[in-house]
Amino acid sequence: NLHLATAQIGRAGAGPFSLTGQPNAMGGREVGGLANLISAHRDMTNLADRAEVAALWGVPDVPSKPGKTAVELFDALATGEIKAVWIACTNPAQSMPDVGRVRAALEKAELVVLQEAFGNTDTVQYADVLLPASTWGEKSGTVTNSERRITRVHSAVPAPGKARHDWRIVVDFAQRLARDLGRGAHLFPYTDTEAIFNEHRASTGGRDLDITGLSYATLEAQGPQQWPFFTGSTAGVKRLYTDGKFATPSGKARFVATPYRGTAEAVSPRFPIALTTGRLRDQWHGMSRTGVVARLFNHVEEPLLTLHPDELSRRRLAAGDLVRVSNLRGSFIVRVEASEDVRPGQAFMPMHWGGQFANHLGVNAVMPSAFDPYSKQPELKHAAIAIEPVALPHRLVAMKHLANDQAAEEFAVLAKPLLAHFIHATLTRTGRERAIVSLNAYHDQAVEDAVLAQVDAVFGLDDASSTMRYVDARKRVEKAAHVEMFGEVLGVSSVALSGETVAAAWLKNMMYEGASAEAFRPWILAPLASAPRGSIERGRVLCNCLNVAENEIITAAKDGLDFAGVQNKLGCGTSCGSCVPEIKRLVQMVSTTRTAHAVATV
Repeated sequence: NLHLATAQIGRAGAGPFSLTGQPNAMGGREVGGLANLISAHRDMTNLADRAEVAALWGVPDVPSKPGKTAVELFDALATGEIKAVWIACTNPAQSMPDVGRVRAALEKAELVVLQEAFGNTDTVQYADVLLPASTWGEKSGTVTNSERRITRVHSAVPAPGKARHDWRIVVDFAQRLARDLGRGAHLFPYTDTEAIFNEHRASTGGRDLDITGLSYATLEAQGPQQWPFFTGSTAGVKRLYTDGKFATPSGKARFVATPYRGTAEAVSPRFPIALTTGRLRDQWHGMSRTGVVARLFNHVEEPLLTLHPDELSRRRLAAGDLVRVSNLRGSFIVRVEASEDVRPGQAFMPMHWGGQFANHLGVNAVMPSAFDPYSKQPELKHAAIAIEPVALPHRLVAMKHLANDQAAEEFAVLAKPLLAHFIHATLTRTGRERAIVSLNAYHDQAVEDAVLAQVDAVFGLDDASSTMRYVDARKRVEKAAHVEMFGEVLGVSSVALSGETVAAAWLKNMMYEGASAEAFRPWILAPLASAPRGSIERGRVLCNCLNVAENEIITAAKDGLDFAGVQNKLGCGTSCGSCVPEIKRLVQMVSTTRTAHAVATV
């Protein structure tokens, strides 16, 4: 509306489109990939639009009633209006709001078909039929980005095992269904992605996204092209609406009146905290893909709830304490951290963490399913919550050093059942060339011997001949460690600490660095909160690209280096650049502290 009112649309540098997170978000809409659309930006409720598509397909008609959007679909499953659901390329058992209700709906469904490239998503457990699908690096076709640019995509590697392309799975099912119903033998004649592209191209004739002059051959020869690309053209149209004409019957754009509405929930005395969700720097969506790469956890290793320091102080909480987050939809336990990135009365928690990393449903368990009446987009990002401290005094930490990410993923599958034995537990990983899988568990009473035996068996600590062990039966403390050779270095390969875990941090750092355990063997099972003299304490890794940690940056800044000097010395922030804001804040903090100290001294 603002772009229209100020005559900005069509001018260079004034694009009105959002920067979406998905590289093919526009492409999905072009082909009718929404519940109320059909191909080439046609509206399912428009009689003329439906007639054009019916003629193209050679069928009497196409449905006039829009399908269910995401929230509506699971509501219909919950009531029994819909009895079967086919899910592809998404993970609703983690990503939907009010996810507890979504999971109940999946339980009630008579048939759940899941088309999925990864076996580790939360939705997999609800699948009656699981169809292995190819993923992006294995696919061929086209994608369209936010500047209307169509790119020809080739597979980098073949699909593994029995995995098949999404289009092939759907076409095979459609052809069999048509045969069983005794009609539509001429439908779905596609043999490759080019045949599908050609039909889509035919559907765009005369539309705002007309690509009747575009072909696979053109994309191969000339590279990505923008739509519209008319018949007889040699290139697409770079900029739309420069003539002030729009794709409406009158040629005029339409304002959409959207009066301000607040969030679906307001804070109250019962639920006084405004919780927002969002992304982490190094993770993506439900982490089915990024969650198998250990180094992507180095920056943020586990689910955390972020609160302002004043909010923590007012509630008599300290960073690292456990709290219960709750409202009328659900609850979960999580550790807290302090940050001035949020204000008092606010909280933040990333939306990535789900059941593969913790024994709770994640932040979407408390998110409302209210949605925008126009786009049907769920609000997802805000909820009113209560926070209360949780006392789980008995902690267990177990860690295992593995050869690579694949070995870590295979091990995590074996270790995941351990989460069910604790009131709160997470299973995450860190590392670089090698990976470390960590189980952090909390309970209201001492861990049972049978559970400790399971932990030992999973983490390779059940061989008495090769395991160091300390047991204090009276205090219910038990510790074990396995030391082995990594090349020419004797290192710690597995550790389990139950009942007394203060050494967990420096032991993990030793494992991460691949440090020799020779000099520290007497201290491995000792109750030391700080690392023994001579060991490495690097702190949190800020620059994942070049493996630079916060303590190294702090040391350089204390030596008087500014941001540019720190970059020159350590290299941090010179690759992808995503860590630059944090490095600048850290350098500024050290500089401010140093200046304040100098003034106080004078």
